[in-house]
Amino acid sequence: MALPLSYSWRSLLARGTRTAFTVAVIALVVVAITLLWSLVGSLKRSMVASGSPDNLIVMRKGANNDGSSQLALEAVQAVRLFDGVAKDSEGNPIASPELVVQPFFKTLEGVRENVLVRGVEPMALQVHDEVHIKEGRMFHPSSSEAVVGRSVAGRYQGAQIGSDLHFGHGVWKVVGVLESGGSSFESEVWVDARELANDAKRTLPYSGLRIRVAPGADMDALARRIADDSRWALSASRETDYYQELASTGNTLLIVVVAVAVFAGIGAIFGAANTLYAAVQSRTSEIGTLRALGFSRGAILSAFLAESVMTSMAGFVIGGAASAVGGYVISHALGGIGMNSKTFSTSVVELTVAPQDLVFPFALSIAIGLIGGFFPAWAAAKLRPVEALRKA
Repeated sequence: MALPLSYSWRSLLARGTRTAFTVAVIALVVVAITLLWSLVGSLKRSMVASGSPDNLIVMRKGANNDGSSQLALEAVQAVRLFDGVAKDSEGNPIASPELVVQPFFKTLEGVRENVLVRGVEPMALQVHDEVHIKEGRMFHPSSSEAVVGRSVAGRYQGAQIGSDLHFGHGVWKVVGVLESGGSSFESEVWVDARELANDAKRTLPYSGLRIRVAPGADMDALARRIADDSRWALSASRETDYYQELASTGNTLLIVVVAVAVFAGIGAIFGAANTLYAAVQSRTSEIGTLRALGFSRGAILSAFLAESVMTSMAGFVIGGAASAVGGYVISHALGGIGMNSKTFSTSVVELTVAPQDLVFPFALSIAIGLIGGFFPAWAAAKLRPVEALRKA
């Protein structure tokens, strides 16, 4: 005969102070783990959302990001005319030669951070079709104008529309804000590629080339042709694969999160176990009565485990809700969370708690409830009716 769940629930309410303390401890653990886990998830979602499955990125062979690549003008002009490259309605190749530099910007609080500045040409908005101008307009070529990502506009000095942005050797007038659905492009500044090359004194004017593959063309075959061209040492890969590789920046932080979860979880397990051991000591007569009434050891074990799991689930619900609110408040108060990426620049991540970010904290909460509650529950189940009544 099993004890009803209402018995476990009423037992928790009867020990309101102890229960509340244990719930609070577990909730704090859930908040810490969820926010850290969400930070990693937000960074990866930002990177994975960047790029198009129809694009190839061409870089110098051996380079693993835009910041470490250089392309000659002749290579760019040749590759954009290869068969398989899409063309617009006027027959122009849909290809975007780009230059990347990482100058220092000052945040609104005066902290210096590297920001990715991307030199582009007018075709860039067709190649990066997920990017659009949210406010203002696109810059005019050769006019010392710039458009900034949405995250940049809210974080750095001089990055607002109408302001003068100082970096390199020049001054750039901000004329627009770009948006791209939360991707890493929102952490960038876009200016004219030729102006940026002159300002940075780059003899090789481009870092990479983004090309749109024509509908029906074999993307892998085009990538192999680019890589096999003996005139230049180039490599080509899918743009989505490139950003997925950049997303591995969060793997180190993920290890830290797991380590923190282990130590915090151990502490919460001891807290839950201590609460339930105290409950067993204070309820020996109750346990003896239940055993005398015919409830089995398994029923007692299940009832006490149910109390522990209910406590941990209450902590998870409260901690998860607090994390969602806390992530929103932190992200907006700080103008996003700055994280270093493989491009040697700062990616501004909006900290959001997505449903998948709660899976690990949920599993951790279940583990805390089961492990922390098992041994006290086992101790309660082992009590013999006569001994329990005598101890009472």
